[in-house]
Amino acid sequence: MSRSKFDTAFEQLPGTTPIFPLSGVLLLPGGKLPLNIFEPRYLAMTRDALAGERIIGMVQPLEGQGEASVPEVYSLGCAGRIVSFAETDDGRYEITLAGLCRFDIVREIDPVNGYRRVIPNFEPYRADYEDAPGGVIERKRLVEALRQYFKLQNIDADWKAIQSTPDERLVTTLAMVCPFEPSEKQALLESPNLLERGRVMTALLEMAILGTKGGEARH
Repeated sequence: MSRSKFDTAFEQLPGTTPIFPLSGVLLLPGGKLPLNIFEPRYLAMTRDALAGERIIGMVQPLEGQGEASVPEVYSLGCAGRIVSFAETDDGRYEITLAGLCRFDIVREIDPVNGYRRVIPNFEPYRADYEDAPGGVIERKRLVEALRQYFKLQNIDADWKAIQSTPDERLVTTLAMVCPFEPSEKQALLESPNLLERGRVMTALLEMAILGTKGGEARH
């Protein structure tokens, strides 16, 4: 996926990063994630990020940890750079993160201003900075599953635009916006490459279709 000329170079990714644990929310390299920031600790995190490298690590709490004040989190997250922000009259930040690179959490370090920080290891995911080749996913099967899924969910779509969207952007966008379970979102994040992520995406759509049809049949 093409990169912005403003993106942080791989070699300049930070040695420490704040993390924002948010269940069911996925950021992938090359994706754009809008966020509404209102908790005091995350307002502080956003202010500090804006004053520095503008990078925030998105992670998910482990299953059953979503309501904890300091939840245990998955060891794999994705760093994003704040590419736009607005201050609201009621004291919130509305920001957009652009996904840069996945990372493993090496260890957590002392929090600052109430928000958590980690030492990330980006090295295993250097390929996140490379454009994925087109034509590697089973696009016909994916799009057919998407048609059925959207129909069952009563979602309208611009199919002409979908057909013209490159493979990587299509899979990234779908992975981020489809309402999958947190563990399913994490499986998409952990997929090593575009081919495997496309396979996981197709399987999730097909399972959702079967589950919905099965529910209708029981009624």
